[in-house]
Amino acid sequence: MISTLPVTTRQRPAPTDIKASSPQTLQNQTMKELLVQFAAYNIWASQKIIDVILSLPEEKQLAEVPSSFNSLYKTVLHMWDAESAWWQRMKLHEKIIIPSENFNGTMKDVTNGLMQQSAQWHDWVSNATDNALDHVFQYQNSKKEQFKQPIFQMLLHVFNHGTYHRGQMINILRQLGIDKVPQTDFIVWSRGKK
Repeated sequence: MISTLPVTTRQRPAPTDIKASSPQTLQNQTMKELLVQFAAYNIWASQKIIDVILSLPEEKQLAEVPSSFNSLYKTVLHMWDAESAWWQRMKLHEKIIIPSENFNGTMKDVTNGLMQQSAQWHDWVSNATDNALDHVFQYQNSKKEQFKQPIFQMLLHVFNHGTYHRGQMINILRQLGIDKVPQTDFIVWSRGKK
């Protein structure tokens, strides 16, 4: 059986300087420190794949293959849409503006939008207080259903969502005949922090 601790019972040790070269235990890291790592990893992993995508000719960037979002362009655009929508929900915007609704830019434009939004998440998490991360906010999903959740759970979802779609982009790249794809696992990123 999986159990979860209520938000209010999490232990909060004093912040420590996290270095991948020193032994780490979960007990000496706060939720914030883990989220800062996930935010940094999200940027790093996306950039690794974006570098490959931007080196491709436009026809491969737009080529359609079987996938949830059937091209590299549409997948990156969806990732930007999702990160932007969650940002606006967290900021309690009444109307969520989805980038793809009025967007017809290039792959470079899409990737810039995604990376700027990801950097905004990293900056916010880096400066967030424990209370801000624990704060329960109310939002509507795209089906107009109402939910309440702590910010830290939403952040975990945002970063996990990026990982899911980066995996899809690796699959799309392979379907397009691209054999040299980057390793984007969290463990690879964490080893490189030394």
